[in-house]
Amino acid sequence: MEATIRIERYADQGRCVGHIDGRVVFVRFALPGELVRVELDEPHDREERFWTGEVVEVLEASEDRAEPIWPLAGPLAMGGGVGGADLVHVSLAGQLKWKTCSIVEQMLRLGHTAVEVPIDRMPQDEAERGLHWRTRIEMIADADGRPSMRRRGTHVRVPIDTMPLASRALLDVAEREHVWDGGFTPGSQIRLSVPEPRDGAAVEENYAVLVDGEVTAGTRALTEKVTVAGRDFEYGVDAGGFWQMHRQAPIALTNHVINLVRGELNGAQSACVWDLYSGSGLFTLPLASLAAERTRMLSVEGGKTAVRNAQRNLRHVHLDNVDVRAGDVAKTLVNVRNDLARPDVVVLDPPRAGARAKVCGQIANSEARSVIYIACNPASLARDTATLAGLGYELADIHAFDIYPTTHHVETVALFRKHKR
Repeated sequence: MEATIRIERYADQGRCVGHIDGRVVFVRFALPGELVRVELDEPHDREERFWTGEVVEVLEASEDRAEPIWPLAGPLAMGGGVGGADLVHVSLAGQLKWKTCSIVEQMLRLGHTAVEVPIDRMPQDEAERGLHWRTRIEMIADADGRPSMRRRGTHVRVPIDTMPLASRALLDVAEREHVWDGGFTPGSQIRLSVPEPRDGAAVEENYAVLVDGEVTAGTRALTEKVTVAGRDFEYGVDAGGFWQMHRQAPIALTNHVINLVRGELNGAQSACVWDLYSGSGLFTLPLASLAAERTRMLSVEGGKTAVRNAQRNLRHVHLDNVDVRAGDVAKTLVNVRNDLARPDVVVLDPPRAGARAKVCGQIANSEARSVIYIACNPASLARDTATLAGLGYELADIHAFDIYPTTHHVETVALFRKHKR
């Protein structure tokens, strides 16, 4: 079923909203203000609360519309259909507008807080036109053993011989290891992890090709390098584990966070800091080294491999001022040793679901003066903003980072301060 719709506003998951006879329709590859012809997804039962669909023709285009720079990720009707770039039809300036609006709307609707949100684009992204930023990619082998991606709404596997979102270093490794030539077992999961070389260095052996979780080329133990406040840090990370995907994201986020922490400590000689959902120690190392002259820290992470890496990373730079815990954050915070129980600053980088009420309550009970919250989901940040507000914190600063160009995803860093009694 097709219909002509006037698009009204941005929605979630890279979609926009229109109406058909009063019923909400979430539309992929649309932009506010546009008049578009839409193919509705099946089934579209008249009893459903809302429908979904996809643009098949643009009758009146927004000024923010652009020709898909990666056509394969565009609308099905235009030869696309693979995932991974749901804003591929939006100009770079339009993407920033979309993401800013998404944060503002979620913070108002769920967080009951009106905000203005500056947003930073990463270095080189404009020159690269929003491509070549991912240091990790995942694919699946099709029936012929070729790397492929699934076409949306079908079980069809589309073979690919490049990945435009992948960093240039990763594409070089893919060519070197003949990844695009295929030869994989059908159905196998293929992952490439290639840390971004810094200062013109070569990749050498610092990469991994994994098939069904097993390393077939390169090494599982990778090294990431990040410069924070003029100091270089090295991180050992697992090739199959989590790391900020954009080649510049670790640098942008850590520098912003350390600046916020130093600002909140205001020159204090000693400080207690919590780093929750701490991964392999991306924030832990610079916090332990640079936050104050004497810093004592608690870091908590659920992934055991990431915790082991964090411990090795700390030992490598001879830091012994961090109590590294492996386990669920809420359960771990029930029993914190006395000298770490009253943090000055809490830094947290929770998963997409957010920290949620229990952890927010534990942070408030710790009487932390400042909370720095790194969020990959504006809705979760907004819900936790409302919770923290009810616990006596106010939003003091918010800043967004476009570390996922051509997608609807956005990273946001928020600073909360405890109300003075």
